Amino acid sequence: MSGFDLTIFDCDGVLVDSEIIAARVESKLLNEAGYPISVEEMGERFAGMTWKDILLTIEKEIDIPLSASLLDKSEALLDQRLAREVKIIDGVVFALSRLKGPRCICSNSSSARLDMMLTKVGIKEFFASHIYSAKDLGPDRVKPKPDIFLHGAAQFGIAPNKAVVVEDSVHGVHAARAAGMRVIGFTGASHTYPSHADRLTDAGAETVISRMTDLPAVIAAMENWAGAI
Repeated sequence: MSGFDLTIFDCDGVLVDSEIIAARVESKLLNEAGYPISVEEMGERFAGMTWKDILLTIEKEIDIPLSASLLDKSEALLDQRLAREVKIIDGVVFALSRLKGPRCICSNSSSARLDMMLTKVGIKEFFASHIYSAKDLGPDRVKPKPDIFLHGAAQFGIAPNKAVVVEDSVHGVHAARAAGMRVIGFTGASHTYPSHADRLTDAGAETVISRMTDLPAVIAAMENWAGAI
């Protein structure tokens, strides 16, 4: 038996349907800057990455510096759009109401943005003060580095191998696996794409779900699986 003492959730694309909004904002800005990319490609290539890391990745690819103003411009536009448009992922309240034991959020989004989104969709109370942003840990400690997941487990005094993570991005799965945690992939948000489940599995997710209502049963089943990290 290998039970879990902690359930860790990513936020964007897992609890709130925000990744598609980010992809639309960022795709528009990149196209205007001369880098053609579709909303769908944004989701497939960059979901789970910070905007800063996306810009750095593209700069290396095209060997042309992108305007530094894009960084602040995107953040402001995205906060405005999220405040108006972000919605909860279907089935999240059902899942959170039925999961037992400690839980937390470990995200690359800023604390201010997390607070805004979770308050808007009405689920902040499910996590109390256990909402953690990788950006609060210091520079360059965001996913795919494992730091935020290790930080979340440490707040409860729980060993990493006793935590299960719910993630929608390849970068997030890599981070959770690097932290020594087991991972459930999620493909139920609007930014999903045809190879999404396969890519999460290849990255190290033990199983992938597309409906959040399936989460409690899947976690219960995984507690009986003998699969090793």
